[in-house]
Amino acid sequence: MKPQSSPRFTGQVLLSAIASIAMGFSTLALAGVALDLSPQQPDRIRVQKDPVAVKAVSAQFHFVKDDTLTIGIHPTIPPISTYATDAKTVVGFDADLAQVVADSLGRKLELVPVAWADWPLALESGKVDAVLSNVTVTEERKLKFDFSSYRQDQVGFYVKSDSKIASLKEPKDVAGLRIVTDSGTNQEKILLAWDKENVAHGLKPVAVQYYDDVAVRNLALQSGRADAVFSVNATQAYQAAQQGKTRLVGTVSGGWPRTAELAIATRKGSGLADALTASLNDLIASGTYTRVLDRWNLGSEAIARSATNPPGLPKL
Repeated sequence: MKPQSSPRFTGQVLLSAIASIAMGFSTLALAGVALDLSPQQPDRIRVQKDPVAVKAVSAQFHFVKDDTLTIGIHPTIPPISTYATDAKTVVGFDADLAQVVADSLGRKLELVPVAWADWPLALESGKVDAVLSNVTVTEERKLKFDFSSYRQDQVGFYVKSDSKIASLKEPKDVAGLRIVTDSGTNQEKILLAWDKENVAHGLKPVAVQYYDDVAVRNLALQSGRADAVFSVNATQAYQAAQQGKTRLVGTVSGGWPRTAELAIATRKGSGLADALTASLNDLIASGTYTRVLDRWNLGSEAIARSATNPPGLPKL
């Protein structure tokens, strides 16, 4: 069944909203969450060297720089990664996780900004030792790269703070609701699949809405023209903390019905992946990993244990 949709709106992209935030605030302390966009990052978490992780680095692996872990990163949008208020320092969850991983290996950290389309080349050419930039594990990517998982790839349902909706976690929960999502994305595929299942069982269809402009999308939710927004959890969690006008009522794996995980990518067979996995598991066990997640309001995306080359999303 085709979704019921509203007219498509065209306006400023999300980056313009982020820029205005960065210009006005270096630290956002809203909804009980402090989100620091300053270049200094005084509260960035640091750890000591982890002998187990250091020992796990293969003797055949050669770092780009002898005393440094060089990581490729694509500064996109907070809280995942973005530029600080100085417009040159990369901050966010990915940057913080990269720092504690470098610490655990007893190395300095160098972040190398790369375009999203260029991260495979940056890795294969030896420009960087690893890429930590919201990369989802897929079976196709595993043919060329090794992965050390560090976070769930989630999409989330967010509602107005005073909404009567308590939970949206399975197909029947969305029946008859007006839900905003993103065209051509995994979340759209999930929502349409749920809607199809509901209609087949005699439930009311979802009224799917699309807005290119994030401000218009938010207005639709706050004005009551939409019941919920179904989009990337990380960015919505940031917005909820920033504005205090929305709240999370359910998350779904971005690879539904399969589980999708985000991971640090390294060159296939290079000998670094097992060391990164060991580092991540030590950070999980010590509680440092949870502290880094919570610093950026991403606690709902935690994994229980890192794995080298976990099952990835299947080839299309």
